[in-house]
Amino acid sequence: MTLVIMAAGMGSRFGGLKQIEPVGKNGEFILDFSIYDAIKNGFDKVIFIIKEENYDVFRDTVGKRIEDKIQVEYVFQKNDNLPSNANVPADRVKPLGTGHAILCCKDVVKENFAIINADDFYGRDAYKVASSFLKQRNGINDFAMVGYHVCNTVSENGSVKRGVCEEKDGFLTEIIESSIQASGDKYLAEPLSGEPSFYVEGDSLVSMNMLIFTPKIFEYLETKFVKFFDDNKDKMDKAEYLIPEVLRELIKEEKVSVKILPTTAVWKGITYKEDKQELVDSIDTMIKENLYPEKLWD
Repeated sequence: MTLVIMAAGMGSRFGGLKQIEPVGKNGEFILDFSIYDAIKNGFDKVIFIIKEENYDVFRDTVGKRIEDKIQVEYVFQKNDNLPSNANVPADRVKPLGTGHAILCCKDVVKENFAIINADDFYGRDAYKVASSFLKQRNGINDFAMVGYHVCNTVSENGSVKRGVCEEKDGFLTEIIESSIQASGDKYLAEPLSGEPSFYVEGDSLVSMNMLIFTPKIFEYLETKFVKFFDDNKDKMDKAEYLIPEVLRELIKEEKVSVKILPTTAVWKGITYKEDKQELVDSIDTMIKENLYPEKLWD
């Protein structure tokens, strides 16, 4: 089973490459714990999507730690696979988004796979439910999403971006990318589209970009990439091709099904600098509870 880790983001709010910010007792990063949990649940291949200029630092740190534990490959997110109508400004530094990141894996990934963000601590139960789905005999258009209770995904230090999910019979019908923060005993969601804000209960399900695909996704991503450039021709200094938006369109077009896989896992991450100590303390507690060894890769 393959785990694709999206690590080409710049971490603008945190400031720097938060993917390689030590959080474990022996300098481990968040993605070390992600890979450890994935291996525990049967994953045997990991693919890092990174910027080409970050290859050496990734290989010298995470790569060398895990290459004898799991098959490792690297994919560079760069603009050498764009459609003919692409018009990316020469001075743009920011990657083109998660949809483009996944598309960059087309020539490497030939099997069903799960994706995660490098800078999110997903919790072991999330890998358990993802692994269980990947082991099933699903059709080429049968995708899935690990769904978190929103109360398990927020930061005390500011709003977080989450995809608020609507479902029918256990399948995703809508995903509303929103900025979310606690408000009394509920959570205020402000859609990034500018639509009116709304409140959700703590047990409402949200997406953390832990998604499961078949290789069919690459065909859809290529087709919709052309439309993305047509729709954003005057916004290409900042516009992003995002995987949740692609999923929304595919669901509305009834081309795919996206099964929601609820998890009891609690998200941890470093959205803001102040989040780091809470994450470090949480990992320390989990080590004391024997969920992780003190030296992760010994």
